[in-house]
Amino acid sequence: MGLLRALDPAGLADAPFTYAEVGATADAELPAGYHGAEHSAVVGTGRAAFERAAGAVLDWRAQRAAGLRVRATGPAGTPGTVVVLTAGLPRLGYDIPCRVVWASTGGDERGFAYGTLPGHPESGEERFAVRLTASGEVVFTLRVFFRLASPAARLAGPLSLALQRLATARYVAAVRRAARG
Repeated sequence: MGLLRALDPAGLADAPFTYAEVGATADAELPAGYHGAEHSAVVGTGRAAFERAAGAVLDWRAQRAAGLRVRATGPAGTPGTVVVLTAGLPRLGYDIPCRVVWASTGGDERGFAYGTLPGHPESGEERFAVRLTASGEVVFTLRVFFRLASPAARLAGPLSLALQRLATARYVAAVRRAARG
């Protein structure tokens, strides 16, 4: 799986997750034994900015803005949706398979979380959520826990962690742009 291959998202519908703590990005504390991070940023103000930001999160725009190609069996807002993100060049890319484990498409908090499937260079979960606060701020929060799982990711070590930070910055920038309209 991965390099030089094009995984079919539909073929991964029943694939097992590569970690036991499915749904743990919703817990107060992230699981032990993983790299963990939470990043929150105010990306706008008001209901209209919230709706635009939520739309960007739920239509895979943050992933595309991070330079990933997206192939999915459905929308991000549907638990069970399988997505294969591809990093790199079209035929030389690395497939990154995930499945949506949580989603909220209504109310003042919207978003989704996906977990890693076999072939992903990491093992863990990532949650993308946009919240409209009582004061009208639109807050985008990214929570993640992961371990480097593939030999290539472990070999790359610090570079893998730097790529994770770069992706986070791009996710935030994409949601901020969407909130501004």
